[in-house]
Amino acid sequence: MAFSKVMTDNLEHFQKLMNTDKNFDVVYRVIDLGGRKACLFFVDGFTKDEVLLKVLQSWWSIGAQDMPEDAHAFSKKYLPYGEVGLLEREQDVAVQLLTGITCIFIDGYDKCLTLDCRTYPARGVGEPEKDKVMRGSRDGFVETLIFNTALIRRRIRDPKLTMEILSAGESSHTDIAVCYMEGRADENLLQGIKKRIRELHVDALTMNQESLAEAIYPHKWYNPFPKFKFSERPDTAAACILEGNIIILVDNSPSAMVLPSSVFDIIEEADDYYFPPVTGTYLRLSRMAASVLCLLLTPVWLLLMQHADALPPWLEFTKLADQTYVPLIFQLLILEFAIDGLRLAAVNTPSMLTTPLSVIAGIVLGEYSVKSGWFNSETMLYMAFVTIANYSQSSFELGYALKFMRVIILILTSMFDVWGFAAGVLLSVCAIVFNRTIAGKSYVYPLIPFSWPEVKKRFLRGRLPVEKKGA
Repeated sequence: MAFSKVMTDNLEHFQKLMNTDKNFDVVYRVIDLGGRKACLFFVDGFTKDEVLLKVLQSWWSIGAQDMPEDAHAFSKKYLPYGEVGLLEREQDVAVQLLTGITCIFIDGYDKCLTLDCRTYPARGVGEPEKDKVMRGSRDGFVETLIFNTALIRRRIRDPKLTMEILSAGESSHTDIAVCYMEGRADENLLQGIKKRIRELHVDALTMNQESLAEAIYPHKWYNPFPKFKFSERPDTAAACILEGNIIILVDNSPSAMVLPSSVFDIIEEADDYYFPPVTGTYLRLSRMAASVLCLLLTPVWLLLMQHADALPPWLEFTKLADQTYVPLIFQLLILEFAIDGLRLAAVNTPSMLTTPLSVIAGIVLGEYSVKSGWFNSETMLYMAFVTIANYSQSSFELGYALKFMRVIILILTSMFDVWGFAAGVLLSVCAIVFNRTIAGKSYVYPLIPFSWPEVKKRFLRGRLPVEKKGA
């Protein structure tokens, strides 16, 4: 629909379109501007009042003889602000208005002038609770997209850093920023991702990045191992961009999605690079070993207990010291679900009660559950180790993938003994090996296909490359 040159016609149309009689936060104001009628539409709470006030003050001295013939000339002469624009389509104006941009209609102009003096409610860019580091930057992404792009720009001052803005969602019109370095990112993957985002037919990205991830990569949903790496740290996102990865930022989400991501990318953490090479290598290998133990410790122990009479003397310490009233497989499965229950309870517990309730839960579940005969102390010990090891890496998705595989191995081991254990381990290995990144490459590269130089980079934290001037 084309706009009318009569301001009152545009005003009445947008009053109906935006339901201004019901939506108290959609505000409009009619003013006199150079002998003509003008109307400003904006959303209360999304506008910098002091900027709007200064713009209005600059208009008071405009006379009828000073008014230009078209809207373009007016914006160049009388909109003393950095971010202004002209819109001709009704749908564009409605979307821009609801994102917080001030829209201006003036008698005699058949275009809508826009003034981007937006401000969003936002928290501070403090260190994220999940992606903490022992040394390094203490800032993190927030829910405001422009703040997140600024945190990356602050670290990469290169004109080749590109941040393209896209939109998805018929109702939400969620802003999506695709960040990459020109000449370093995989061009085919980049074009494919942008095409998938543009062709999305969804009503809204309700769950932000998770909704986007499921929409652009719906394949192999039954494989629990994550296809993407998520990070709430701008330093990690900047490092990934410099390595040739693509970063996707979604408005209202305080994390970045890294594409493509292998299992080694997901296991990596910022601490690996904030410490010297020897310490970084130790931290990385320790995290990998903890992940393997998290997957196999309880299934191996269950298998040993099913053959306790055949254990050699040096493994006798693993035997149960007390009588078993509940089969071990049920003890382990109950504890697997109980730990998740405690985790969910901790999330929903008020901060002031978290510590005392954790102590009470530890005493009740630790001591009295053993005394009551429900669990053996050895079962509690190994499950406690597995729970702690599960937090050795920051990816929630990888932690739950290891948990699901561990439960499958436990069930198969209890049912089919050694053959069940072997089948469960083989199933876990296949789930990792046959998984694919969004680029269609191997999930376990550089192991498959094998590349010794890349293997050294993945397992050993070497010195960062330093280029000499003039080289």
